[in-house]
Amino acid sequence: MTRHWTNKWLCVWCTVAVVAAGALAHAAQALRIVPLVHDDEVLVSFEVADGYTSDVRDAISSGLKTTFSYDVELRMIAHMWVDPLVEKAVVSVSDKYDNLTRRHTLSRTVDGREQDSITTENEATVRQWLTSLDKVTICRTTRLEANREYYVRVSARVPSQSSFLGRTTAMVGRAPFTFIQ
Repeated sequence: MTRHWTNKWLCVWCTVAVVAAGALAHAAQALRIVPLVHDDEVLVSFEVADGYTSDVRDAISSGLKTTFSYDVELRMIAHMWVDPLVEKAVVSVSDKYDNLTRRHTLSRTVDGREQDSITTENEATVRQWLTSLDKVTICRTTRLEANREYYVRVSARVPSQSSFLGRTTAMVGRAPFTFIQ
């Protein structure tokens, strides 16, 4: 009888592991991350491939302010312990659509400070602004140890169905790199 229950639990845990692995593989495809060390800075570019959905487009066209939030972490790989956090940045990108002028006002903040803003009528520009970031500075390389392994972890919170209720979809991805000096 005990062996029967042990086999059932083993099957349950295997099923959970397979489902979790599939979800991680899907998240990795939906969130592409590219870390870059350039001119004494660690830069991160990333894109949420499936972030701009018809629900997001509908929410924007209704005039509702729509925000995509990204938590960007730089961590050192520690093989025997929890990976220490080197630096963290919170990036928010918002779109406020004006139905009368048919213009989008886009703004990007990093750690609560406005970095950039534009006004556009082009939906392709809106999509790019909301779902991708190019070369965001995370930290200076003086904070890194030479010849160590690091990774950038991005947690994206993007609006989902019924976004007017504040619901979001979370995606997480990571990209490793080695800092060679």
